[in-house]
Amino acid sequence: MPKNRPTIADIALRAGVSKVAVSYALNDRPGVSPTTRAAIKAIAEEIGWQPNSAARALTRARAETVGLALSRPARMLGVEPFFMELISGIESELSARGCALLLQMVSGPRQELEVYRRWWGEGRVDGIFLADLREPDPRVTGVAGLGLPAVAIGHPSAAGPLTPVWSDDAAALRDTWSYLHALGHRRVARVAGLAELTHTLLRDRAQREICADLGLGAPVVVHTDYSGDEGAHATRRLVSSPERPTAIVYDNDIMAVAGLSVAQEMGLDVPADLSLVAWDDSQLSQVVRPPLTALGRDVAAYGALAARTLLTLVTEGAAEGREDATARLVPRGSTAPPR
Repeated sequence: MPKNRPTIADIALRAGVSKVAVSYALNDRPGVSPTTRAAIKAIAEEIGWQPNSAARALTRARAETVGLALSRPARMLGVEPFFMELISGIESELSARGCALLLQMVSGPRQELEVYRRWWGEGRVDGIFLADLREPDPRVTGVAGLGLPAVAIGHPSAAGPLTPVWSDDAAALRDTWSYLHALGHRRVARVAGLAELTHTLLRDRAQREICADLGLGAPVVVHTDYSGDEGAHATRRLVSSPERPTAIVYDNDIMAVAGLSVAQEMGLDVPADLSLVAWDDSQLSQVVRPPLTALGRDVAAYGALAARTLLTLVTEGAAEGREDATARLVPRGSTAPPR
């Protein structure tokens, strides 16, 4: 029987590393130390490993797939309109170009980076989207170090060397506060998202600045995990406080709908006793009664813009960062002058 030719798996076993690390070392990609790279190449030479010409041809070809890993429970994706619309916009652009989207849910940023490292090492993707930027964000430097084409869906201040696609959250928040102030509201609270996310930090900063500009005192903000349960809990705390706000702005529509239910459960009239505003308009905001005033934008178009930018980066090697349209306030029945 002919002897089986040595494989990458054989090298990985001898070196005590993963097959991805072997692939990086043999293809001179960043991601392994010089010492490990030298050891892997020495083992490959010792056992007589030779690259497979067919595999090399496949390696040089594009995967025609881009990836997105999200650090959130899979159950949240089905109830969060923002990401569903974002993904639909990404898919619409990719499908028109004959490209696929590889989507995976992970438990945290570290696992997300490992997924990207594995996909790139195995040649499964041509590029990736990086969402939910943080400050600082080790994923940014990690992805950049791999040489993996990536579009950061978030503000340039947190994107580092990656190509950003973003929207001006600070301007949208300022418009919302100015509108509520013009209605006569002087005690406005915000139920925010995760405190470590860049867009939350930018909204927090904008809230502090506009409260100072309007003479409204210290900003009132409660950070949550974006879920309806936490949105409801935060609403109960706010409306039960001695300095009950006359208006609440929520960082997503799920929490706003939960807040509306809490207000009605506690016998408050919306909008006479309490005005509510949702960030990111959706069908959820429009089917409740009263329909929610919301910050609306075309999230699907935002996803399509991110996809076009990534495809340009993959095919041309470079792409300019792109700013999407700022969310516009859509007044509905949930806001009015305070009683």
